[in-house]
Amino acid sequence: HGQNLIGYSRVINMARKPRKKSESGFYHVIIRGIGKQILFEEDADYRRFIATLKRYLDEHAVRIYAYCLMENHVHLLLCDPEDEINVFMKKVEGSYAFYYNHKYERVGTLFQERYKSETVEDEAYFFVALRYIIQTPEKANIAPASRYKWSSYEDYVDDSGFTDTQYAINLFGRRDELLKYVSQENDDICLELREPAPGESRAKQIIQAQLGTDSGTVLQKMGKKERDEALRKLKQNGLSVRQIERLTGISRGVVQKA
Repeated sequence: HGQNLIGYSRVINMARKPRKKSESGFYHVIIRGIGKQILFEEDADYRRFIATLKRYLDEHAVRIYAYCLMENHVHLLLCDPEDEINVFMKKVEGSYAFYYNHKYERVGTLFQERYKSETVEDEAYFFVALRYIIQTPEKANIAPASRYKWSSYEDYVDDSGFTDTQYAINLFGRRDELLKYVSQENDDICLELREPAPGESRAKQIIQAQLGTDSGTVLQKMGKKERDEALRKLKQNGLSVRQIERLTGISRGVVQKA
């Protein structure tokens, strides 16, 4: 799979103007909460963001081939044949930010700067980006890609969602072979925004600064609400779920849900 993608986007709209950044119109896009702000506090928030995507996909020629919603950032693999990506992303971010700020009585910017993107100019990298996005929760040690609810994996299994799955399936040849490909272990490197988790000594300094104690195990004695707030602070300050689990003695599942 190494053919050029330019022809496909031209089939969508023969009259489109040439893009400045992507010859093909295909992009891997990431948006992230400002200052690592959590974007999704509960399942209803994930569902709202997905509904927002679907709403604006209906208004624009943008098509999505893969997505993954993580706690504080979102990956999208999309095609933008009519050069509408800026307007599309502005609407998605603005609509969701209004909902989130109203719901959680929050003010100010929700997303970090403008969305980040990289061009996807050939079939080989299209599939790398697709696999990378779907495997994001697995590589973050959150859940196997096949069991994560907030990505397009299930769409590729049974066409149950809004992802444009047929393009990738037809391009790859067979659905089962594509699913086998996206499930393979790999060392794919794509556009990424997450910084590496701090080292052990720095992690302990963060716990001291955020909790006022040298021992993270103090969280075990807190009430659920206070504990979950402390866990969110630690995640927002860059500690990985694995680090928090190790330094606090609190199970991974509890840390992930906080």
